[in-house]
Amino acid sequence: MNIISIIGAGIGGLTLGNVLKQHQSDFTIYESAPEIKPVGAGIMMAVNAMQVFDRLGLKEKIENAGNKVHRIVIANESLQTISKTEILELESQYNSCNVAIHRAELQKILTENLKPNAIQLNHSLQKIRKEENYILNFENGNQVESKIVFGADGIKSPIRNQILKIGTIRDSGQKCWRGLVDFDLPEKHHQEAFEMWGKGKRFGFVKISEKKVYWYACINEKSFKKHLEIAEIFKDFHALVLKIIEATAHENIICNTISDLAPIPQWYSENLCLIGDAAHATTPNMGQGACQAIEDAYIIGKLLDSYQDFNTVFEKFQNIRRKKVDYIVNTSRTIGKVSQWEKGNSIRNFLMGLIPESMNQKMAKRIIELEM
Repeated sequence: MNIISIIGAGIGGLTLGNVLKQHQSDFTIYESAPEIKPVGAGIMMAVNAMQVFDRLGLKEKIENAGNKVHRIVIANESLQTISKTEILELESQYNSCNVAIHRAELQKILTENLKPNAIQLNHSLQKIRKEENYILNFENGNQVESKIVFGADGIKSPIRNQILKIGTIRDSGQKCWRGLVDFDLPEKHHQEAFEMWGKGKRFGFVKISEKKVYWYACINEKSFKKHLEIAEIFKDFHALVLKIIEATAHENIICNTISDLAPIPQWYSENLCLIGDAAHATTPNMGQGACQAIEDAYIIGKLLDSYQDFNTVFEKFQNIRRKKVDYIVNTSRTIGKVSQWEKGNSIRNFLMGLIPESMNQKMAKRIIELEM
C-alpha cells in the first residue's frame, strides 16, 4: 500500500513531490502521459515561485535554464508603453527574480531532483473510491491502495469530480495561441515580459533562453472569423509581431480556449486534498497559474513541519491559501476582460497610464509575498 499518492506530474505535482522529499515522506506520483516529453510552451516563474525553488535548492538551476525578467511592460499595438512595472527592488527584497523558462525544462529539473522510481508514467486515473483507504483504478488496469491522496490533476480533475463532486469550469470567451520560436529580439526586450493590447486581442512575448522566444496571442472568439490565420488577425500590430508569428513553425504553435474554475467551497475531504488547477484554476492573465500550485506545495510543506496529521494540514492549508487564490482568480479574470476591450481602448490605455508605478508595485508585492 502507498502512504501518499500524488495524481498528476505537472508543475504542482512535481513541486509537491520535491517538498515531500525534503520531509523524507514516502510518496508516488502517477502521471497519465506515457513519457514526460518536451511539450508545452514557455512559462514565467514569478518571484513567489522562485522563493520556493530557492528553499528546495533549485533556484540557480532554474535561473540557468531560463531567462531573468526584470520588468513587465504593457503597450499598445504600435509598441508605445501604456504601463511599466520594474521589479528590481522587489527582487533584491526577496532575493529572487522572475524567470521565463520552457515548461519542459522546468519539469525536467523538478523530475531529476526526485528518485528515479518516484514517478509512475502511463497511469491515467479512471476511478477513485474511498473505503478504509483510497482505491485508485488506472486505465492500464493497475489498482493501487493509498492512505493519503493529492489531486494535482488539473482543471478537469477526475479526483475533484469523483470525490468532492463540485466544480464549474468557466469559459472566458477567449482563445489563445502559444508559440515557441528561435528569434533575435531587439536587445531592449531581453529582460522584460512584453504585452500589447489591441481591440479585442492582445499579443505578448518573452525571451526564455539564449535563442528561444515564447509568445502568445489572445482574441475574443466571437469577434473573429473562424478561418482567419493569426498573422491576418494581428496585421494591424507592430511589424515585430508579424515577424515573430511568421518565423514560427506551425508545429510549434498550440491553441487553447481560456477558462478557469469558479471558486469551490472546499479543496479537501478526509485524507485527500486538491492543489493547483484542480482546486483553483485561473486564467493566465497574471502568469500565476503554476506559481500558485507551487505556493500550494510550499504551504503544505510548511504545515507538515508543525503538524503530523494530514487532515489538520489540509484544513489549515485551505484557510491560509483561500484569500490570495480567490483574489488572483478574480483579478486575472477582470484583467482578461479589460485587456481585450473592443471599444474605448484609448480611454482604457490613458487610465492605465495614470496608475502610479507604486500601485503596480503594491499589487506585485501582494502576489509575490509568501504567506508563511
